[in-house]
Amino acid sequence: MKNQWTSWLFGVVNVRIEGRGTERFLNDCIREEIAIWNVRRSQKDGLSFFIRLQDVHALRKVVRKNECKCSFERRVGFPFLAKRSWRNSGFVLGIIAFLAVIFVLSNMIWGIKIDGASPETEHLIKKELSRIGVKTGQLQFFVENPDDIQQSLTDNIQQITWVGVELTGTTYHLKVVEKNQPEEEKLVSPQHIVAEKEAVIAKMFVEQGQPLTTLHQHVNKGQILVSGLIGKEDKQKKVAAKAEIFGETWYKSTISIPIKTTFHVLTGEDKEKHYLQLGSFKLPIWGFKNPEFTSFEVEDDVRTLHFLNFTLPIAYVKETYREKEEVHREYSVKQAKEAALDRGRKDIEDQLDEEEKVIGEKVLHETNENGKVRLTVLYQVLENIVKTTPIVQGD
Repeated sequence: MKNQWTSWLFGVVNVRIEGRGTERFLNDCIREEIAIWNVRRSQKDGLSFFIRLQDVHALRKVVRKNECKCSFERRVGFPFLAKRSWRNSGFVLGIIAFLAVIFVLSNMIWGIKIDGASPETEHLIKKELSRIGVKTGQLQFFVENPDDIQQSLTDNIQQITWVGVELTGTTYHLKVVEKNQPEEEKLVSPQHIVAEKEAVIAKMFVEQGQPLTTLHQHVNKGQILVSGLIGKEDKQKKVAAKAEIFGETWYKSTISIPIKTTFHVLTGEDKEKHYLQLGSFKLPIWGFKNPEFTSFEVEDDVRTLHFLNFTLPIAYVKETYREKEEVHREYSVKQAKEAALDRGRKDIEDQLDEEEKVIGEKVLHETNENGKVRLTVLYQVLENIVKTTPIVQGD
């Protein structure tokens, strides 16, 4: 018989018949549309077979028409299991409660480990985690996903440059990269300060050593700016030269900007759909209608369920559909030129330190062809040009 598991769900009865006319009995059952399977001869004049619980009343009608003796040997299936469980309800409820407690505990946060942070920064991170609800004893379903936690920590804690957040079992693991703090001054050997690149001196402060250049002086790469040799020639002393020197340097950049551009932007409208995922099958539980957006992107938030150290093939899935629209932008030649200058300036500033900056620009060449404005620009930059070199014998 096909789909026996559905029959088990509604109940199955093992029937035994004895007496004369057992074959006729089976034929009458078939005429009454009673499903029979696993028919076996038990004795010389006896048979056993299985029927569905719902066919028991129809079977009794067949019994009355025949001279066979009928008895029910075994009852299996969910209805009989539920009946037996009800008789031992205390034991069954205890098992269910135990499994429920284990399930809830398996989906709680039981640990937060932070690597790579100083004690002060670690305290700030734990304080921020507590503010957004990431703390020991909290259910994982009510906590933001790791990407949102990472964004919140990066935005609100100034002492960190990057943080990685990973949920493993019931523990959150955080790897932190702190911003570079000024290192303690170390003992250094005697040294000169030389120019790291060609520049014009714009700002100069010498803490130790003999300056060999002045403001507004043009220097070449490798030229000594501050000597580590001080005193008269016959009584020179070697020291570790220290200085802060900024110079005007130049960067040549070529930037191309299209006059007409097509791109997609989010409109701010969104729609959520919620699912219970069983393996690869998704069962909708909220938000049944498909979004009426012409164009959209989908963001998935998947929360898997755990039991002890096992990941269950069950998950809660939230799909967020964000509407987007196509935008056509067209620059004038002047606007395209300004956009190209801004992009080139930003590309250079991304390579500079906080104290360094772009102080000027000059367009060397400009073309407008094939729907693009192309600029060759010379940017004037104020940057630190200090480089140290040890003093060798003979200097």
